[in-house]
Amino acid sequence: MKGDPATDPKGLVLEAYRIDGITGPECRSIFLDWALSLPTESDTAAAIRVLIDRHGTDQPDHPMTGVLREGLGTMSAPRRRGGWRSRPRS
Repeated sequence: MKGDPATDPKGLVLEAYRIDGITGPECRSIFLDWALSLPTESDTAAAIRVLIDRHGTDQPDHPMTGVLREGLGTMSAPRRRGGWRSRPRS
């Protein structure tokens, strides 16, 4: 296991901070992969806060710190999208 199983199972965020010259769009792509790699029962907002405390405090201007802050600011309860929904028949 490369990263912390609770907050960064694949070590993606850790590696993003190690990449010299990484850009915002690259960090967004990594963030999406990171979010998809979390266990479904994870509290994503709590994991983001831990990652900001762990990495972003020392590197506040890093693009990944900005992406993590954006992710924290846009967190909402998951919603079901698409698919068939049962409606009462009239």
